[in-house]
Amino acid sequence: MNRDSRIVPSRYPKRAHHDPETIYPILDEALFCTMSFVHEGRVRSIPQSIVRVGDAVYFHASVGSHFFRSLAELEEVCITVTLADDIVVAKTAFNHSVNYRSVVMWGKPEVIDEHDEKYAAFKTLTEKMVPGSWDYLLPMTDKQMAKTMAIKVPITEASAKVRQGPPSDVESEEPIWTGLIPIKPLRGAPVPGPDAAGISLPAHLVSPTSVKE
Repeated sequence: MNRDSRIVPSRYPKRAHHDPETIYPILDEALFCTMSFVHEGRVRSIPQSIVRVGDAVYFHASVGSHFFRSLAELEEVCITVTLADDIVVAKTAFNHSVNYRSVVMWGKPEVIDEHDEKYAAFKTLTEKMVPGSWDYLLPMTDKQMAKTMAIKVPITEASAKVRQGPPSDVESEEPIWTGLIPIKPLRGAPVPGPDAAGISLPAHLVSPTSVKE
């Protein structure tokens, strides 16, 4: 990865990490990101699902999307993800914080037309969102492939920033509670749709907290 001053945070630079061993697991855990870019002189920001394959991230969009069709003409986009783990409760409101892991990355987007790469990106994204579901679902058709755009952004510049640990507070003997309030999202039990009445929950959706229908 290239490195320049924009991937070094101005606050708490010691929390920054530039190695793939830190950056990639954060990208792999994040289900969603924000993609920002300048289009026709205006700043655009679009929430997107995200998946990493090797040294690039992939997105999907409708081929009818005006914004996404224009991405291939751009020199770069900025992509950000944030995973919030805990609210950090200190003795003073000033020292409240959040335990988090975040990534900011830049890269030049590319629209993928090659069938196998496009298919693999969609499969990997689907498996990330609902592990084990690809082979259970109806196969993706050529018509569906044609209606869906795949965008690849190589991870050419990236920086992670991480804060983990207990509160950092002024020294005081006041009996004020401090600690962590976990806020990390968890997957709940699947809720069947109207067409799933009487259909058993498939094995890939069963978890210790899931209830079979």
